[in-house]
Amino acid sequence: MKIAAAQMTCAPADVRTNAARAAALAATAREQGAALVVFPEFTLTGYELDALAADPGLWTGADDPRLDPLRGAGIATAVNVALPGDGPRPAIATLVHDADGAHVTTYRKQHLFRHEQDLFEPGTGDGCFELFGVRFSLGVCYDNHFPELPGRGAAAGCRVHLASSLYGTGDGIRERATVHPGIAERHGLYVVLANHVGPAGPWTGCGRSAVWAPGGALLAEADDRTPSVVTAEIGPAL
Repeated sequence: MKIAAAQMTCAPADVRTNAARAAALAATAREQGAALVVFPEFTLTGYELDALAADPGLWTGADDPRLDPLRGAGIATAVNVALPGDGPRPAIATLVHDADGAHVTTYRKQHLFRHEQDLFEPGTGDGCFELFGVRFSLGVCYDNHFPELPGRGAAAGCRVHLASSLYGTGDGIRERATVHPGIAERHGLYVVLANHVGPAGPWTGCGRSAVWAPGGALLAEADDRTPSVVTAEIGPAL
């Protein structure tokens, strides 16, 4: 099976526009034969923390009708959003839907980065799920800097780790290129990274969405400037 990593330039705090952009990328991934496509952190809003803190209308649940373009794209999707919770603060969460648009699972980011801690509720559980007979684990950006998280996924039988992230130019270029092949090498997982490209809140996304094989070999990589998808084959379990 093939899996795709999408990289986007998000319209700031515009859920409907970003859902349409993501749906177009999902359609491209489907046309390239992918069964699942992963999107960057805060797919539907961009990394616009002040706007997300001020406007709960930007928060998105698994059944939000604004997700219909993605749910109807004919491919399984992993989309990161600000998710309403039981309290006054949302979570940073990845919503997984199957190719028929049915909700599969929700994972809430556990390791919040710096100022995120003042605005969001951290998650308390890991995100593992199964589709197509394959087990997947989930991490969101800073989560992936904690090796024990994908390590628990590997121990639970996951073969593919999906990383919805924002890495910017500057230090992000090095972090993007070291953290994820490190996970693949250390834990024997396929690693699929979806990143922003272009303006992303206070940063500029460095792109280079990619897929690494178990052991750390690079299988596919996007450029540093173009909204696009890259796909790679996930081989049979050994």
